[in-house]
Amino acid sequence: MRADRDVDVVVIGGGQAGLSTAWALARQGFDPGSGFVVLDADDAPGGAWQHRWPSLTLATTHRVHDLPGLPFEQPEATTPAVASVPAYFAEYERHFDLPVHRPVRVRAVHRAAGDRFRVETDAGDWTARAIVNATGTWTRPFVPRYPGQELFRGRQLHTVDYRDPAEFAGRHVVVVGGGASATQLLGEISTVASTTWVTRRPPVWREGPFDEDVGREVVAKVEAAVREGRSPGSVVGLTGLLVSTPYIREGRARGVFARLPMFDRLTEDGVAWDSGDGDEGRFQPADAILWATGFRAAVQHLAPLRLRAPGGGIRMDGTQVAGEPRVHLVGYGPSASTIGANRAGQAAARALRRLLRDQGERPRTA
Repeated sequence: MRADRDVDVVVIGGGQAGLSTAWALARQGFDPGSGFVVLDADDAPGGAWQHRWPSLTLATTHRVHDLPGLPFEQPEATTPAVASVPAYFAEYERHFDLPVHRPVRVRAVHRAAGDRFRVETDAGDWTARAIVNATGTWTRPFVPRYPGQELFRGRQLHTVDYRDPAEFAGRHVVVVGGGASATQLLGEISTVASTTWVTRRPPVWREGPFDEDVGREVVAKVEAAVREGRSPGSVVGLTGLLVSTPYIREGRARGVFARLPMFDRLTEDGVAWDSGDGDEGRFQPADAILWATGFRAAVQHLAPLRLRAPGGGIRMDGTQVAGEPRVHLVGYGPSASTIGANRAGQAAARALRRLLRDQGERPRTA
């Protein structure tokens, strides 16, 4: 087996979490290439950012935090994030000469002989003493099941499929979801189409960004969930809050964000309410339904390791899987944010350095 196929650490995923972990592993003395590699399923640098809709700009997205060691030179606020952030990630890989292999799609991770893992990919196998999973959520869009979905004759799409509001011009679109993506896309689409907004719970608007106290509260709730093996929730789901930006306030002034409760079923040409507080018998004709209903963690390739807890999630102790110090998840649960992924990547690298040293096998250095 070639040296670069048998390494100390395989990092799965080349987005913010994977790159910050790679930088930290190099800082901890792991040799890029023979000590660790990054396997990225995409054709080019940029992680999920390269797949976002073109109208998403730096002014309308959540803050893009610097990757460690190289500042993000912020372009104009109107610059599409789909261009500026992937360019930054590409420069980061070049600047630190990170060993990113792409496109490499990981199919499964198995336990192998001795203390190693076998990482099965469409480009051959790697073996490693430890795994850092940094695959995020973008590749696992979630669409809830409702009666009649197979009957609806219009278009159904998820956030990942959205590109431009012009494709909905003159039509009626039902937008489902109570998060930041739902409100942004609803605002855009409503400038060219009629819209209906439905959510499970009434929105609670917050003026200004989340402060540190709110951030700590959310992280604490997610940490509690993953410690118990439950699936981590979303920020909106845990706080019940939506940030009211100038963009949102303009939409609210136009009446765009007049919310209805979730419908009960879909029909051939719309959505219907059979129950509710005064909504019984309501019907809304629709040409399209946009499911802005979030994502699930992309960890299906780890299934052979049997990491899931009875609660449906993966029980965590910091960045490591509880009881399995050689498997770390970065960008999962409380680290599922740009700044959180940076910190978690460094924590995972430090833990793996200690682990390999304690087991009598020092990381390979240049």
